[in-house]
Amino acid sequence: MSYKVTNPATGKVESEYPTASDAEISDLLARAASGYASWKTVGMARRSDIVARVGQLHAERAGELGAIITREMGKPTRQATGEVLFTASIYKYYADTAAELLRDQPLRSNTPGTAVVRRTSIGPILGIMPWNYPYYQVARFAAPNLMIGNTVVLKHAPQCPESALAMEQMFRDAGLPADAYINVFASNEQVATMVADPRICGVSVTGSERAGSAVAAAAGQNLKKVVLELGGSDPFIVLDAPDIAAVAKAAVHARMANAGQACNAAKRMIVADAVYDDFMNEFVSLMSAQVTGDPTDAGVTYGPLSSEQAAVNLMTQIEDAVSKGATVHTGGHRLDRPGAFVEATVLSGVTPAMRAFSEELFGPAAVVYRVKDADEAVLLANASSFGLGGSVWTADEALAARVADQLEVGMVWINRTEGGGAELPFGGTKRSGVGRELGPLGIDEFVNKKLIHTKPADA
Repeated sequence: MSYKVTNPATGKVESEYPTASDAEISDLLARAASGYASWKTVGMARRSDIVARVGQLHAERAGELGAIITREMGKPTRQATGEVLFTASIYKYYADTAAELLRDQPLRSNTPGTAVVRRTSIGPILGIMPWNYPYYQVARFAAPNLMIGNTVVLKHAPQCPESALAMEQMFRDAGLPADAYINVFASNEQVATMVADPRICGVSVTGSERAGSAVAAAAGQNLKKVVLELGGSDPFIVLDAPDIAAVAKAAVHARMANAGQACNAAKRMIVADAVYDDFMNEFVSLMSAQVTGDPTDAGVTYGPLSSEQAAVNLMTQIEDAVSKGATVHTGGHRLDRPGAFVEATVLSGVTPAMRAFSEELFGPAAVVYRVKDADEAVLLANASSFGLGGSVWTADEALAARVADQLEVGMVWINRTEGGGAELPFGGTKRSGVGRELGPLGIDEFVNKKLIHTKPADA
């Protein structure tokens, strides 16, 4: 495995970093365990000060940090800076709320005495993080675990070595002990070694189904808790709307942010027959107007895909659909220029015989389906192995609530695009993963929920 920055806008390798030696992995595991023994004794107020400072440093260095990921994975400058600033809010949220979220939980009990559940740390946690949101994904994992008192070992995506090092430096600059947060450039074999090692007490993975399944299998063999945030093929269900043009505009934003490379991006537009034609005309027009190119150019609306392989994978899916009868309304091609650029693409007529029906399209390509009514929309939305999120658009509040309740997903947004905040739990069901990140549920994953029962003094 090679850790290097290959600029997806040019295809050129800009820097390379060596993979850790096995001896370094052994030393790292010892350091993480030793660091945990110390960090878990640090008071909540001190932890809060350090984690809050990490967030402040993200905000102070937003321009510099954004420029790094623009080179690493092609995110346009404005979006890259926006990711860094949102990331800062996650550290602030957990710094501000962890004491309350982790407070003892009293229980009613028929056994005489008092009973509480106390949430305590469990040890070093390994995070295996992806390239599409290099700072945001790490914050979702690192901020709550450090506030709990766990230590963190980060194995970032091979194409994000410089953002990984920049984050490690910010933790040092914020005053976190060196062994409480350790970055490692590890091979897949070394990751397996770490997962199996008894000093690693849990594993958090954000990535592909394949990666999540492999890590979960290894963790299960070694009786380790896992959180898996994997793929998605989120439905964008349009039943009716007083302003269909505004809904189509929202759909474009939901599909095209980060060049469509988001697990919870709207990937399947499921539109009721009564508004289908108006939606489709506006949606295709807006998708056709999307501009790609140099991600440092303020005029582009989306950048390259993260890598040449990502572009090849997406084009293979599109070409498979077209060869089996799908209609391309706009796009459908690579750009004739260096870099991993793909046209914004809209497909219809996609059937279960096509890969685009069942697979996640991780890039600037949307599939639009026409359905008769809400019941048919729900059936199609649930005809997926994924269950991350989705959105429902209708002026009928009762109908929206009914559809939201029937969707087999972890998150539903009504009359707005999928979004979120540090305080809102994130996660899915089915093959989209297990566990939750962010909000009060995100800090409740890698903890020992210890029952403490005290009998009455006069018993």
